[in-house]
Amino acid sequence: MKFTERFIADKELVEKSLHAIFRGRTPHADLYDAMNYSLLAGGKRIRPILTLECCRLCGGTDVAALSLACAVEMIHTYSLIHDDLPCMDNDELRRGKPTNHMVYGEATAVLAGDGLLTAAFETALGAGAYLPAERVLLALERLAEAAGPAGMVGGQALDMAGEGHALTLPDVEELQKLKTGALITVAAELGVIAAGGGEEERSAVRAYAQKLGLAFQIRDDILDVTGDENSLGKPIGSDVGSEKTTFVTLKGIEECGRLVERLTDEATEALSVFKDPWFLRELAQVLVGRTN
Repeated sequence: MKFTERFIADKELVEKSLHAIFRGRTPHADLYDAMNYSLLAGGKRIRPILTLECCRLCGGTDVAALSLACAVEMIHTYSLIHDDLPCMDNDELRRGKPTNHMVYGEATAVLAGDGLLTAAFETALGAGAYLPAERVLLALERLAEAAGPAGMVGGQALDMAGEGHALTLPDVEELQKLKTGALITVAAELGVIAAGGGEEERSAVRAYAQKLGLAFQIRDDILDVTGDENSLGKPIGSDVGSEKTTFVTLKGIEECGRLVERLTDEATEALSVFKDPWFLRELAQVLVGRTN
């Protein structure tokens, strides 16, 4: 199977599973509508696909990893809803559609994010139907750490605190390691945990995903300057408008392009412990050249 075919198949599996999560739930005002509005709005689904592929790479099955993969995407979606709020980045467009608070109001958007975060752990527990309890416990421990103040939430706090301030390169690297990198990294690691992989495999995919996550963010910073709003589905130039220090601010576009290439090479080199990690290697190359 070619990369594109595999990617599409993975994405369709994730989409089908996400559509089923809140089906049949008793409505509470607009809450579930607001949650589904953002959860089912599309996107690349890179994080859940990483979980599925890392599980397969270690000999596991889709069914073993699917609940964990969906949980990661739910947490990612909640973070986007909150990131767009007026008190955060105050964005009005996400994936080519009005942001959650523009459609449902700020209070419901906050609750939709809260609902997705907590429901994500309920979803992740579904892995217990296929995996030993110790694997599920380890997966939940790693997921909570990556999503919380030691990970993504901590990165968002650093992001907000850095607005209007001149940050150093180590400052920006630490911010993005937490805000973007933590969830990408745990997505890969959860796949290995689901498959019963050992520390060597977990360490390898962590290194791969950390490099990939940093390259992904630098590419995002480049696109915020050079991208097209219609292609990206969100406003460009928002970092400049918010007076945020980014990799482009510190290094310039050309140097950032070279850095993305280097990080991508380092990411693929980290996979040397695996026999044939062809999909993850091609994924890294595809993300280097993305335009949205």
